[in-house]
Amino acid sequence: MDSEVLQQIRKLSQNYAYTSIQMHEAVARKAGLSGTDHKYLGFLIEKGQMTAGELSTLTGLTTGAVTGLIDRFEKKDLVKRKFAVDDRRKVFIEPNTENIMALLVPLYKDFRARSEKLIASFSKKDLEVLETYFSKAIEIMNETTNELNNK
Repeated sequence: MDSEVLQQIRKLSQNYAYTSIQMHEAVARKAGLSGTDHKYLGFLIEKGQMTAGELSTLTGLTTGAVTGLIDRFEKKDLVKRKFAVDDRRKVFIEPNTENIMALLVPLYKDFRARSEKLIASFSKKDLEVLETYFSKAIEIMNETTNELNNK
């Protein structure tokens, strides 16, 4: 591959990542959250109910930091703690999806509409290329994350 093209793609990918962080920080501020708390809500919506330990593993946060995160979410009525019936030491974190969506959907409404319009402008072949790129890039990032976490 031409090194100039590779450099340009890397630069665009980096710019995309930075811009995404900035946008999500802005959304989070409007929602009264920190940027990372906002993204962790996304984990809870995607994965559903989980234990604090599972959330710790997923996010890479310490158990103490997860406790603080859950406390902040609970104060905003975005999650609730549920104790396991068979073991009261085991706590499940249950997202209040209705409240989370009510908080975040209006903040993403315009972005989502504009993104969908952009995606609709691509050919089927273009979309296949994008899907392949993102799928493989996510795989590489997950592998890198796992390698770094296990060193």
